[in-house]
Amino acid sequence: MTMTFVFKHPSKYKKIKEETMVKSFKEVEEIDAICEQQYQDLPLEEAEYQGKKVTLNDPIRGGSKKFYVYVKNKKGNVVKVSFGDTTGLSIKRDDPARRKSFRARHNCDQKKDKTTAGYWSCYQWRAGAKVNN
Repeated sequence: MTMTFVFKHPSKYKKIKEETMVKSFKEVEEIDAICEQQYQDLPLEEAEYQGKKVTLNDPIRGGSKKFYVYVKNKKGNVVKVSFGDTTGLSIKRDDPARRKSFRARHNCDQKKDKTTAGYWSCYQWRAGAKVNN
């Protein structure tokens, strides 16, 4: 059995390292404040997806990932967005320190497109949210 290792070019490593800089405590606090306002409960609507009635903007457990949600894209079509890990770990969103850390690590203050998994992952980390569907 042989093992092979792939080494990235140093110039690429430097670029990746610059993008993943550690955020200061003040930046983390600002991101958390923005997210508390941005990720409020969304209005639920009825729609049709592949011939069946579905509720829009309502994350549900199951599917190919941990959660899925139906949303309308810019064209007005209903799409299914799957998100979350499949390892069975639970999220600890009611711990303020963990919530702030998650939001800073995933840049939740910049996630605005509801058709992306990142938006819904950040949405699930709002305080007091129910994820028991």
